[in-house]
Amino acid sequence: MKNLKSILVVAFIALFSNGIFAQVEAVDKSGLAIGGYDVVAYHKANKAIKGNPSIIEKIGKTEYHFANKANAKAFKANPDKYLPQCAGYCAWGVVEKDSKFSINPETFKIVNNKLYLFFNGDFNGSQVNTLDIWNKDEAKYLKNIDKKWAAIK
Repeated sequence: MKNLKSILVVAFIALFSNGIFAQVEAVDKSGLAIGGYDVVAYHKANKAIKGNPSIIEKIGKTEYHFANKANAKAFKANPDKYLPQCAGYCAWGVVEKDSKFSINPETFKIVNNKLYLFFNGDFNGSQVNTLDIWNKDEAKYLKNIDKKWAAIK
């Protein structure tokens, strides 16, 4: 029985770990932005909080979920204030690799009141967190990101 408990704990941790490092598209095929995370919560709580699928605001065909009605109202009043940079793609991938990489919505940084999202997960068998790379040379990346994004969007 003790071995069964150990196996179950290890299996649970493995499943949970995969969820933590799950990547999502900036906007998935159904139109859901950043895996349903609340873009206002990043700014207000400095935290990645999953939005409630019943509290929605849309910009065009893109759907944003919010943790509460106050956040949805704040977004509706000023979406540009809360939208992620690079349309929600990995900021490091845009500026360093001229590419649109998927992101882990729980790996983010607010810089100068702007939300940047990053890839954080398995890449060819290794764990890669592009926020760690970004932090090592952030000034250079910030200087070039608008120009790089304009070229690839």
